[in-house]
Amino acid sequence: MEAQAAFAAPAQPEAAAAPVLPERLQRREAERQQGVERQRQKKEAQVVKEEQSEFFVAAFAREREAVEALLAAGSLEEAAARLQGLQKLLTESVRFLAPYEVRQGQEAVARLQGDLATRRQQLQPKKKFAFRALKKEAPPGSEPRPAEPARPAAAAPGPGLAEGEAGGPPLCGFSRAEDQELELGPAELLQRDVVLSELRGCRVRLRGNANTLRVRDCRGCTVLCGPVSTSVLVDGCSDCLLVLACQQLRTHRTRDSRFYVQVTSRAVIEGCTKVSFAPYTWSYPGMERDFESSGLDRNRNNWKLVDDFDWLATDQPSPNWSLIPEQERISCWD
Repeated sequence: MEAQAAFAAPAQPEAAAAPVLPERLQRREAERQQGVERQRQKKEAQVVKEEQSEFFVAAFAREREAVEALLAAGSLEEAAARLQGLQKLLTESVRFLAPYEVRQGQEAVARLQGDLATRRQQLQPKKKFAFRALKKEAPPGSEPRPAEPARPAAAAPGPGLAEGEAGGPPLCGFSRAEDQELELGPAELLQRDVVLSELRGCRVRLRGNANTLRVRDCRGCTVLCGPVSTSVLVDGCSDCLLVLACQQLRTHRTRDSRFYVQVTSRAVIEGCTKVSFAPYTWSYPGMERDFESSGLDRNRNNWKLVDDFDWLATDQPSPNWSLIPEQERISCWD
């Protein structure tokens, strides 16, 4: 037994303890790994953005050519529908496009809208020219013929219809009206440029999807507007209540006015005092369809993000605008 014990294998030493990195080195390694992961994610995001941009350019070019072909063929209603889809494609792609791509797309859409308006004017039936008989004097002593009943005059444009700018197609809207109820519907507004100017004490309802809206020099008016595909400009107004849904909102030289807005970018004010903001609350039958055709995202509303170009201080809020208290907001408009 002693011999066996003598030849027994010697006891193995305990396994050496695993080296432990200092906490500082562990933290540095974790930061390095996080940096690598951020770079990888950034690179993947850039690749996705480039792929989306390439897809947009190809799809936009294809749709633009289709609209141009339809305009050339005189298929104006189909061209208007395709142009509406082109505007929606651009609006939905703004978030990943470079600024110059957005600008080029907007210029192309604006040019096609101008071409569409011009073609509509060209294809309108022209008034027929007719000679008018000269009135003959009755011979002396003869009885005068009874006068013929006057024919009704052709209907003139309604009062307050906005005039087109020099050299451009007629614009849609109202001008120089006072204390009136004014309204335009979806067929009249579809992708049109709308102007409301020099109105006094009017209530305006715009039910439909316009392309742009300009509100100029209005006093004491209420403007209820459906979704506008691109921009709304409010200039020189006072004591107005404006309910607007759009991609961009710019307000100049306006005072004592309230805005209920659905806007996908930041609103801009300049030269304004005592203007206040609340979220968009108007609704009407068919509004969801108009929002869909406009390309605006109903889930994206920056109604309380306002840039005041006259207030550059970053540590204090602008005194020129405020938020409408919730208990004072209007929810029913009819």
